[in-house]
Amino acid sequence: MKTITINKKHHKKYNRGYALLSDDAIDNIGRVEEGELAHVYTNEFIGTAVLGTESKGIGWMISNEKLEKLDSNYINDKIDDAMEKRIANKKFDIMNSAEYHSNTNAIRVFNGIGDGFGGITIDYYANNYVVSFYSEGVYKYKKQIFDSLSKFEYTALYEKKRFSETGNYIESNDFVKGEELNPIIVKEYDLQFPLYLNDGAMVGMFLDQREVRRRVANKYAKNKTVLNTFSYTGAFSLAAAVGGASKTTSVDLAKRSLEKTREVFEVNNIDWKEHDIHVMDVFEYFRYANKKKLKFDLVILDPPSYAKSKKFRFSAAKNYTELMQSAIKLTNDKGNIIASTNCANFDMKKFKKFVDEAFKNENKKYNILEQYTLPEDFVISKSYPEADYLKVLIIEML
Repeated sequence: MKTITINKKHHKKYNRGYALLSDDAIDNIGRVEEGELAHVYTNEFIGTAVLGTESKGIGWMISNEKLEKLDSNYINDKIDDAMEKRIANKKFDIMNSAEYHSNTNAIRVFNGIGDGFGGITIDYYANNYVVSFYSEGVYKYKKQIFDSLSKFEYTALYEKKRFSETGNYIESNDFVKGEELNPIIVKEYDLQFPLYLNDGAMVGMFLDQREVRRRVANKYAKNKTVLNTFSYTGAFSLAAAVGGASKTTSVDLAKRSLEKTREVFEVNNIDWKEHDIHVMDVFEYFRYANKKKLKFDLVILDPPSYAKSKKFRFSAAKNYTELMQSAIKLTNDKGNIIASTNCANFDMKKFKKFVDEAFKNENKKYNILEQYTLPEDFVISKSYPEADYLKVLIIEML
């Protein structure tokens, strides 16, 4: 059994239960064997970790006990506990015909270290499970994980590998077993999404933005002109259209965003020809819109943490203020901006600072109407607060 010693500088954090094993906190890690267990010590024994190299670190604390192996019973208990949390919260009771389940059938049922086992997430989409693995070490336990899910009824089971394998970063996805259907139609309140669960690392909707989409549809879109930047499959555009927007404009650089946005409109019986869909760089679109003197009542900013095109490179931690200024220029007075980021490198306080700087630079005033972080099914552990990555502000231009 490997023994790991945390250096004194980091004792306090790990004694309080910090979950991620980071390189700078360890004195004697040596070679990491993917999937190996390790007993971890500060000035005393603090628990057992499962090792697996990923972008965040080299493993996760999974127990405060001295485990010698991870058998099927251990992993089965973790998944059962996660399911029980959702069942106890009637809103997310996917096992029974709760009111929520009658019109929404996509949730996260296992959220990594928030549910006691880092490096893995499990999402439920209309009776299908998608298991995402973020390290080769955790992937070593795929059989136990799939076996644990087998006791639940499902249509199909999928896996997605999102980790470095033999030195090369990969994102692959595979149908595991069951009945493979493409697309499936997933319900979310009054919206329907056609999803292809075996088509890339991202299936076509981000579950963490569920409540924000609902607010767009129920409150902020009616009779408004809406600009949805970094629109991907047009999920926010759909929410706005269903909510009565007079017109939506979707902008994304990916070529497939055109057909995906058209499809999501068609599935919801909305004529996509009544809306604008642009396949182009968002920053180029900002230039175009300014030149044409276009303005919108609602602008949605939900960029990836990092993005690049032929002419532009974007980092949320470095460039969000600049991006926000571009949005301000295109927003009508008394209009709204939905500013969002999934970048885990800064917290909500710093995010608000980026927004404030942008408005000061543009000599404009604003009011924050609402703010959102991750929904309840994205369970967060106090031992790893960095996992609460989502930050959303709904802003009013004054």
